[in-house]
Amino acid sequence: MSPTPPDAPGAVTARLAARGLAILTLVNLFNYLDRFVVASLVESLRNSELRLTDTQAGALMTGFIVVYMVASPFFGVLGDRGSRPRLLALGVFVWSLATAAAGLARSFASLFAARAAVGIGEAAYGTIAPSLLADYFPREKRGRVYAIFFCAIPIGSALGYVVGGLADTHLGWRAAFYVAGLPGLLLALLALTLPDPPRGVTDAAEAPPPGTPKDSGWSSYLALAKNRPFRLAVLGYAAYTFGLGAMAFWMPAFLERVRGVPKETATIRFGLVVVVTGFVGTFAGGFLGDALLKRTKEAYLWVSGVATLLAVPFAVVALTAAAPGVYFPALVVAQLLVFASTGPINSAIVNDVLPWQRAAAVAACNFTIHVLGDVPSPPLLGAVSDASTLANAVLLVPAAFLVGGAIWTWGALTGRRA
Repeated sequence: MSPTPPDAPGAVTARLAARGLAILTLVNLFNYLDRFVVASLVESLRNSELRLTDTQAGALMTGFIVVYMVASPFFGVLGDRGSRPRLLALGVFVWSLATAAAGLARSFASLFAARAAVGIGEAAYGTIAPSLLADYFPREKRGRVYAIFFCAIPIGSALGYVVGGLADTHLGWRAAFYVAGLPGLLLALLALTLPDPPRGVTDAAEAPPPGTPKDSGWSSYLALAKNRPFRLAVLGYAAYTFGLGAMAFWMPAFLERVRGVPKETATIRFGLVVVVTGFVGTFAGGFLGDALLKRTKEAYLWVSGVATLLAVPFAVVALTAAAPGVYFPALVVAQLLVFASTGPINSAIVNDVLPWQRAAAVAACNFTIHVLGDVPSPPLLGAVSDASTLANAVLLVPAAFLVGGAIWTWGALTGRRA
């Protein structure tokens, strides 16, 4: 796939664009490995000297997400103005160090603080990396570009389960944090080598008319709040993230506690499902979105909305059926359909805003999807589990997917009449 023609002023070459995509995808993989390693350690943390409850375990993810959410708007402003490679490198360094520091925790409070600090570093990376990719590749390529970039979500998450589960089983839960966090310190140096092209260099053909106000910095957020396609994309993303975050955090514990799957088998089996379905689903959704973009400008929303709605009945079966021969295939299909939304919805978000607002747009998206999505979902499911059962709590997952898919489909249906 080739980016903007090299004669565009300031554009990076095809080789540098491909290298940039490869580096950002690799770093994103470790981003999610570090984020989800704690999910593989829930049962060990409950039985360790820390004696965590399910509510406290869920709060570890919430603490990270709250800091990530609050820090994102600040990095959105910085990312639209400053050196993006330097900001990315700083973020990678901070989150990697914080992940390793969690292995030193002697209480719930110190573990919570370490996991919360991970959010500072990941806010820098998660906010700025998508805007940098948009300046490496033109809009008609972004579905597949973001599919490649975001395939690191399932692979990295799965590695978090697998690496965390194996390290926990053979070395202990503290070692799992060391193994996950320390390699990222080297990736911070790699991030410094990324090119930083001018904002909007790949969008010259779609430049706004002369005189269009260049809302930037904090004023970008006011402009984004008035952007209807952006609002609908983000609101659907919030509901989707509620379900995805809850499933990602609680599924290993659900398999172990409710289905009776042994710990190491539960983390590895779910990790493998996430890797395969995430890789296939994310790529399929990204390429399908690019292909349909030639027919309708709402292609990315159509793919995201329809795929997520189709995932709902399979998710219900996966979480209610007792027989492995039933719930396991249903889980695979549900995950395939859910991950098909990843590339298209992120492409829709960056394509619906102006080039100098992209870091702010991603920051606003991150803030919203987390405050409404995976900030409340892990502890809410934990609280429902404490009050009832984990089997009942996980039924909130397909309900959230239903809401997200409906919003995206509505946005696609009404897009031309907006």
